[in-house]
Amino acid sequence: MHLDELIKIKPYEKIVYVIRRHWLTYIPTILSFTFMAAIPFIAYFMINDEIMFLLADEYSRAITVMLLSVYELSIALFFYSSFLMYYLDMMIITNDRLVQIQQKTLFSRSVSELDLYRVQDISSDISGVIPTMIGYGLLKIQTAGERQNFTFESVPRVNEVRRHIIELAEQDRKYHSAQV
Repeated sequence: MHLDELIKIKPYEKIVYVIRRHWLTYIPTILSFTFMAAIPFIAYFMINDEIMFLLADEYSRAITVMLLSVYELSIALFFYSSFLMYYLDMMIITNDRLVQIQQKTLFSRSVSELDLYRVQDISSDISGVIPTMIGYGLLKIQTAGERQNFTFESVPRVNEVRRHIIELAEQDRKYHSAQV
């Protein structure tokens, strides 16, 4: 998927940031899928001698291999789906607007745009020991009007991004006030 397919870049517009959630927040998902994939192998080594008489004939062995294959392929499919949702959630910040792309499910995506001159308030929230040490957190962007606020979780270097968006919003306001 290319960014050109999701948003149309205006001639005077340039991309400043393409932000995804911090990679460290995906490690618990990786560990849980790895553990689930390892369960059959751990069980095989723990109860190897006791279960061998059940797998003596070729029909029971074939059914067991088929069931374990379905289990492992299901784990791989769910892991891939989870990774796609992690990877395709992004925020694109240009010198003119902010675009938030949320991959809700495998076949459901939401794309929201916000002109930077409409930004009223930006706040960053870092809570927890690891986020404080690494420097990632929640970015909240409030707008004027009835539009829903933008929130993006696990933004790397969240304070730096917040400051840069404030600068870009001020520049965009000056540009739009000069146009009027």
